[in-house]
Amino acid sequence: MYAAVAGPGIVTALAGNGASGITTYSVIGSRFGLSLVWLLTICTVSLAVFQEMSARMGAVTGKGLASLIRERFGLRLTFFAMMVLLVANVAITIAEFAGVAASLELFGLSKYITVPAIAIFIWVVVTKGSFSRVEKVFLAICLIQVSYLISGFMVKPDWGQVALAMVKPEVSTNPAFVLAAIAIVGTTVAPWMQFFVQSNVVDKGIDMAEYKYERMDVITGSILSNVISLFIIICTAFTLFPVQVVETAEQAAVALSPLAGSGAKWLFGFGLFGASMLAASVVPLSTSYAVCEAFGWESGIGRKLSEAPIFFGIYSLSILLGVVVVLIPGVSLVRIMLLAQELNGILLPVILIFMLTIVNDPQIMGEHVNGPAANAIAWITACGAFVLGLVLFVTGMFAL
Repeated sequence: MYAAVAGPGIVTALAGNGASGITTYSVIGSRFGLSLVWLLTICTVSLAVFQEMSARMGAVTGKGLASLIRERFGLRLTFFAMMVLLVANVAITIAEFAGVAASLELFGLSKYITVPAIAIFIWVVVTKGSFSRVEKVFLAICLIQVSYLISGFMVKPDWGQVALAMVKPEVSTNPAFVLAAIAIVGTTVAPWMQFFVQSNVVDKGIDMAEYKYERMDVITGSILSNVISLFIIICTAFTLFPVQVVETAEQAAVALSPLAGSGAKWLFGFGLFGASMLAASVVPLSTSYAVCEAFGWESGIGRKLSEAPIFFGIYSLSILLGVVVVLIPGVSLVRIMLLAQELNGILLPVILIFMLTIVNDPQIMGEHVNGPAANAIAWITACGAFVLGLVLFVTGMFAL
């Protein structure tokens, strides 16, 4: 039964390790070593709690998160949330296609050929396939991220040092350190992930009779995703820190070659390709689901284009924008990634508060409202996200 239900949690969590995520973890490992691994451990728990909440809301209500927000808070707040999500997700999609381009350029392939080809492949798979077929493709792409685990072992880290870093907090007032901490939180618990996992649960028809298996799925996905994130930090921390600081994931892949062997470089680049391709498929879907649910339009993988024209229209336009921007010569993809992170920082606490209000409403959730432990972790995360988002916003204003 678990095999039949599993998918939404694993796909969503691993799609969070896209190009911007891998870039974030690569830069942190090369600049700060293992200093922020303890925060990743905390974020794993937070991600599991919120993904479980989203999946439970989908199983209980049979509705997506955007639909519940509209019913509970009205159109004005829903419209605000959707507009910020739309801009942030388009920026993330552009970043993911940039990751596809960068990863395949490591193998000598031009982005002007590979990016359009990958985009067409993704579009055909999603728009022409059934839900189960699309999910199987996503799960197959997820397996590519195993390459990061192999790369992590190839650098031969000190596992005792890693274990200590996971439980021993290191804190600094250095602005770069603070921004790195914000980046970990924003990358690990992204707003689009909450919309996507709940919509997937609804699309798959999972109800409370099957929910115990879906709960295992979201927890497994959260743990696996952040184990892979940990291994990315390990790769760069034990080879590049403190000698060489990288700014992008592809720089990290190239830098690994003389220090950990060319095999580690190719595996790192291969992992970047798989992660970027998965996220480039999933993030536009999250946008389509959320916007269509928010305004009551037909949505869902497996429907014909004529049955859900706005759903597939938003999906197609998101992919097209991602491809076009990446192919513009000289465009600053780093700035686009930063824009996505800043918008996510603004939106995340808002979405988390929406979720907590809904999941604790007995008129909506009945007996399946949050317990005290889940509420404690969730509210601490929401408050922390608000403070970090505020810091990110103020920092951005000073930068401007």
